[in-house]
Order: sequence, then structure tokens, then C-alpha cells
Amino acid sequence: MSKTGDLLGIDYLGTHTMRKTGAYRVYTQSNYNIGLVMNLLNHSSEAMTLTYLGLDQASAENMLDKIDFG
Repeated sequence: MSKTGDLLGIDYLGTHTMRKTGAYRVYTQSNYNIGLVMNLLNHSSEAMTLTYLGLDQASAENMLDKIDFG
């Protein structure tokens, strides 16, 4: 993984980086379905998953407020 990161110009690329980035992408592309991400990561709570993603409840609610429901 680190050699691939070097080729791409990414300072650190590891399996955990890919797991966390993948989880965040699932979160945003699933319209912020934290329950889905929680299950995929095998976390025991939504709060744990939000912390893992670097989000807190306030920022998650702020994201949800910005969604255009048409």
C-alpha cells in the first residue's frame, strides 16, 4: 500500500485509510445513513461511527440540514 501511495503522491496510504475513506464515501453517498455505515464497520453505536468519521452530532445534523429534498 505504501508503494502505491508513493506512486500517487500520497504521504500515507494504508488499509485503515482506505477503510475510513470508504466509510465516509458510503456515508455521503447514502444520504448520510449513519446506521448503514455503523453496520458495515461493525460498530456498536452511531456515536462511535460518527467519531470514527471525524463527525459529531452537530456537524451531522448540519449536513442533513443542507440536503435538498426537492
